[in-house]
Amino acid sequence: MDLVLTLVMLVALEAVLGIDNLLYIAIESSRVRPDQRKRVQFIGIAGAVVMRIALLLLLVQLIAWFQTPFAELHWTGVVEAEFNGHSVIAMVGGGFIVYTAIKEVWHILLGDLHIADNEHATKSPKLAIGAIILMNVVFSFDSVLTAVALTDSMPIMVASILISGLIMIALANRVATFLKKNRAYEVLGLFILLLVGVMLLSEGGHLAHLRLFGGEVHALNKTTFYFVVTVLILIDLVQSRYQKRLEQINSRNQD
Repeated sequence: MDLVLTLVMLVALEAVLGIDNLLYIAIESSRVRPDQRKRVQFIGIAGAVVMRIALLLLLVQLIAWFQTPFAELHWTGVVEAEFNGHSVIAMVGGGFIVYTAIKEVWHILLGDLHIADNEHATKSPKLAIGAIILMNVVFSFDSVLTAVALTDSMPIMVASILISGLIMIALANRVATFLKKNRAYEVLGLFILLLVGVMLLSEGGHLAHLRLFGGEVHALNKTTFYFVVTVLILIDLVQSRYQKRLEQINSRNQD
């Protein structure tokens, strides 16, 4: 019974921690041709599940190495840090996500939507699959560490990873299709993705004990992150509803 409860708890944690992961998969897979989208999602998520299980096995054996600093940077008063494996993975992944989100927002600001669609629609499936697998590893690092902390049963940890992978496969295409049909929400998704990147950067900086110009970098609290995301979604929903009301009023006035 205890093992079942632990499995349910791990799957629930995977689901909560996997929301940002699912958003990235949906946005990335929407850049390939529609007829390739499901295949990219399935292969990408399946590959990510395999990588996550491999990461789990690796962490169990080398968890001390990931937490032990292997490089130091000391520029007194400017930048100081002690880097370990976990911090580097978080910062590199966060930096890449921030870059991706800013690049896509820049396309939108340029008003180059038609050209952007053509570029994204012909994106190589291999590149999309590779990006999904790599980002899955970055996103899953915390969930794997949490699983290791909650239980020492390898079958339970592997089962939770497999179940969460099946859930992502089931939902990824629906999210991608929704974003494709509702382009305005894609902007919201990109800014949430930007926040995810910032959260990972701050987490990596915190793990590395990073100090910039004398100030210590603190990890963005997950509760704060989800609160900000909720506020962004509410603002977007209210703004959309308000815009429709204004259009209805303007239409009546013209009549």
